[in-house]
Formats: sequence, C-alpha cells, structure tokens
Amino acid sequence: MQYLRLISIIFVGSLFIFSGLIKLNDPVGTQIKLEEYFEVFATDKKELGLSVLSNFWHFLTPLALSLSIILSSLEVILGASLLLRYKVKNTLWWLLGTIIFFTFLTFYSAYFNKVTDCGCFGDFIKLTPWTSFTKDIVLLIFIGFLFFQRHQINNNSTKLAGWSIFGVSVFSFFVATWAVWYLPWFDFLPYKIGDNIPANMRPKEALKYGNEQYWYKSLNDGKSIQLSQKEFGEQWEKYGDTLKYKFIEMKKPLLNPEAKAKIHTFADSTTMQQIFSGNKFIIVIAEARRTSIKYIKELNLLIKELEKNKIQAITLSGDDGKTFEAFRHQYQLATPYFSMDKTILKTMVRSNPGYLWLENGTVKNKWSDASLPTIDKFGIKK
Repeated sequence: MQYLRLISIIFVGSLFIFSGLIKLNDPVGTQIKLEEYFEVFATDKKELGLSVLSNFWHFLTPLALSLSIILSSLEVILGASLLLRYKVKNTLWWLLGTIIFFTFLTFYSAYFNKVTDCGCFGDFIKLTPWTSFTKDIVLLIFIGFLFFQRHQINNNSTKLAGWSIFGVSVFSFFVATWAVWYLPWFDFLPYKIGDNIPANMRPKEALKYGNEQYWYKSLNDGKSIQLSQKEFGEQWEKYGDTLKYKFIEMKKPLLNPEAKAKIHTFADSTTMQQIFSGNKFIIVIAEARRTSIKYIKELNLLIKELEKNKIQAITLSGDDGKTFEAFRHQYQLATPYFSMDKTILKTMVRSNPGYLWLENGTVKNKWSDASLPTIDKFGIKK
C-alpha cells in the first residue's frame, strides 16, 4: 500500500504541475477556452429559462483571464504541495475539489458535444472530449485513493516546505504575467516564428470522409444526438409534432484527421494575396473595445519608417467596419485593414493589439503591444 501511495503521489503531483505549466505558458489561450465554456453554459441556461444562472456565466466572462491565471497557478501549487507532502490533508481536499470541477467540465463537453477541446494541456496536446473526460476519471480515482489514505501519508509542514510552496506560487504568477505581457514563452500555434501560414493552410494529404451524420438537439434536456434520416423518420412517425428535436447540422466524419491542415480558416483569396505577398507588417486588433494602443505615436512612426523600406503595414480587425473605423480615426491608424474572425486573430498573436512581420507568408517575428519593435528589429539601420 505504501508503494501504491508513492506512485499515486508522483503521478498526480507531476501531472498537475505539467498541466498547470502548459496553461501558464499561454494564459490568454486558457482565457479563450474559459470564455467558450461560459458562453455555452450561459446559452444553455437561458434556453432552459434559467436567466439568473445565464447572467452568472456572463458575469464571469470578463474575469476569464484572471481565472485562467489563478486556476493554472493553483494546479502547479497543488501538484508541488502534494509532491512535498506539504499540509497533506488541506492539499488533498483542494485536489479533490479541483478534479471534480474539471471532471464536470469535460463530461459536459463530451456528453453534450459542446466544447470540442477542453484545453487541459493548452495547444501543446489536443485531446478529444471523451479522452479528456477519461483522463479526469483516472485522476479522480488516484486522488480519491490518496484522499482516503490521507491519514497514512506523512505530513510535511516545515518552514522549508512552506517557503518552497511560496516560491512556486511567485514563480507561477511571474510566468503567467510575463506571457500575458510579452506573448507565450513557447508558441505551439501554427503562426509561430518560422512557420509559413499558407503552407499550414494546406492538408498534408487528400482528406477522406465517411458517411453523412445528422445531429439534432433535444429541446427537453439540451443533449445532442445523432440520428440517421431513417431513424429520424421512425421517430417522427411515432411521436409526430410532439417530437422535440431541433436539427443542428450534418457532418461527414473525417477518416484521416491527422492529415488536416493546421489552419482551417483564414480569409478570402483577395485578402490572402494582400497579406502573404512580399514584406508585410501586420497589426492584429482582435477586439477594439478591449484594447488601447499605448504606444500609438511610436507605432505610427514605425509604420512610416517601414513603408520607406518597402514593408507595407496592414491591420487585421475582428470588428465590423463601422466599429473599427471609429477606432481607427480615434488613433489615426492610417493603414489598409481587413475584417476577419476575431478567434483567428487571437490565435495568430496572444496580444490585443499584437504585431507580426511576414515575408511571403512566413512569420519572421511577432511582438506584443508591450514589446512594440523598433526599426532595427527588421534588419534596417536608421
């Protein structure tokens, strides 16, 4: 039993630290995933007539980044505390509550087919909803075992252990804060430095699809269900107008998902030709209402210097034309711009605004607003 406890401690502690560090590397990515969950929960509760709960999830949305940093740091802190056996009983209570919460999220995603990637390991490792749920069930078993064995685990409440956990906490918040201000430490997205974006938009080989699948949503419990045309017809004959299913979509399952393009959607061909030909300085503004360009004077001077050296500045906006025009005039941002899906823009660069230097579609460099580049970063001398 002693060895089983030791294996469980190492497994749970290491996995929590690994998962937390992956998320701390990219807190904005976890923020986007939390916002996706909150939107799903809010919509579902509203459809069920529970407007109070719907408002609660909408209330949490602006807090998603703070929650991202807190939850990710908590994973690392709890993992380290378990490995050090620091205040074991309190640590295991927190671990049990955390894994129950995560298991609920992954079950909800899988069962109702809502959020197709839980973001458990950020963009480093992609897991299907049911794989994520299975992973959490395994963790729940190990943590549950340790919880019932907590009185047999030696407790370590020394000052050294306490200061070590304090150091882990400070380190976690430092890693997260740096990543928010200066972009992720490690970029696992298909827009990282050195990647050719047009190449990442092409599949590795011809995609192969299976038979058509028709998905419906039950208006009684919100569950998504797959029915063939024949099965739906049989249900209709049996229940008629009382059949409370709403058609959602038709899918064809992909038989070789490993061949998919890394980037599935980007923009129309005209926009792509403008962006991916020649030397370009791309200004990415996913949401104008959530940003203010702190270094607008420096940015406008940089744009002029770049254009003198035949590097064209283009702005990509996630807003509609009217909203962005007002923003552009406010900051006197005199560049051509294109409207695109804001989720894609948040994937391109985890800063709002953010900046990319492209050479024929290849990412030469990228920066956050806090690290706005100077002209010499483009290999140009004044």
